[in-house]
Amino acid sequence: MKIPVVSKRTLKLMGNRFEFTVISDNEEIGQEAIDMAIEEVRRIEDLFSTFKETSQTNLINRNAGIQPVKVDNEVIQLIKRSIKISAITQGAFDITYGSIDKSLWNFDTTMTALPDPKIALKSVCLIDYKNMMIDDQDSTVMLKHRGMRIGFGGIGKGYAADRAKQILQNVGIKSGIVNAAGDLVTWGKQVNDKNWTIGIADPNQCGQLFSALNISNMAIATSGNYEKYITIDGKKYSHTIDPKTGLPVTGIKSVTILCPSAELADALATPIMVLGIHVGLDLINQLQHVACIIIDDADKLYTSNNINVKH
Repeated sequence: MKIPVVSKRTLKLMGNRFEFTVISDNEEIGQEAIDMAIEEVRRIEDLFSTFKETSQTNLINRNAGIQPVKVDNEVIQLIKRSIKISAITQGAFDITYGSIDKSLWNFDTTMTALPDPKIALKSVCLIDYKNMMIDDQDSTVMLKHRGMRIGFGGIGKGYAADRAKQILQNVGIKSGIVNAAGDLVTWGKQVNDKNWTIGIADPNQCGQLFSALNISNMAIATSGNYEKYITIDGKKYSHTIDPKTGLPVTGIKSVTILCPSAELADALATPIMVLGIHVGLDLINQLQHVACIIIDDADKLYTSNNINVKH
C-alpha cells in the first residue's frame, strides 16, 4: 500500500503569503497540482488586483462616472456576491470602499489624533454599493459617480483560496489546505485520518495561539486589530474603517468566521468588526452553516450559537 505524501509550498501571491498543503501519492504529483493552483491564483490576481494596471477592476475604476465597462462574467458574479453581502451586513461590507481618502489614515506613530468627524464623513461619501450598475445582458459594470473605486481586498483572497481548492480537487487531490494569509480552506483529512488542526491567533501575543479547532471541509478567516492599529489617548483604534462614518472601529480585537467557503468567511470577518458584537452575532446566528468567534478589547470571548470553543 502506498503511503500518501504531504507536499507544501509557500510563496507571495496577491501581495500576501499563500501556503499550499496537499496530500497525494508522491511529491511530484503534489507539486504539479500546486503549480496549477498557483497558476489559478495568478490568473485571479491579473483579473481583480487594483495593483495591476491592466486588471478589469482598474478598468472599471478608470471609467467611473464616465461609461460602462465590458468585463468577464466571473467579475460580474463576484461583484454580485459582494452586493449580497453588503445587503445582509447593512453596508458594513462594501467593495466601493476603494474611494476612501487614504491620506486621512496612515496608522503609524505619526498619527496622534483622529481626523475631524466631518472630514472623515466626507471621505466616505462615495462609498455606496448601490451605485454599481450591472448589465448582465451586455456583461458590463459601471460606477455611477466619478471618483468611485472598487477593490476586492475584503473578499478576493478568500475567492482565490476557494478557486485554488477547486483546481486541486479537479486534478484529484482529495485533501489539503490553501492558506491565503490567514484566510484558509480545508478539505479531506490528514495522513493519519484526523481532521486538520487550525489555530486561531491570540490577539495579544504575536505568534501565539488563542485556541485551536479541528476542521475538515471548512474555511476560516480572521480579521483583527492586533496587526495594524493606532493608540490615541490610551484607546486602541483598528485599521478597519466604518464605511458609514469614515472612522476606525473600536471594541473588538478579533473576529473569526467559520463556514464552508473561504470567500464568504473572508467577506464576513471585517463587517462583523464594524457591526459590533451584538449586532454581528445576531446576524451570524441567522445564517446557515456560518459560525463566529469574537474577542473584545477586554479579552472576553463571544461565540455564535452553533459553536463551542475551548481555550
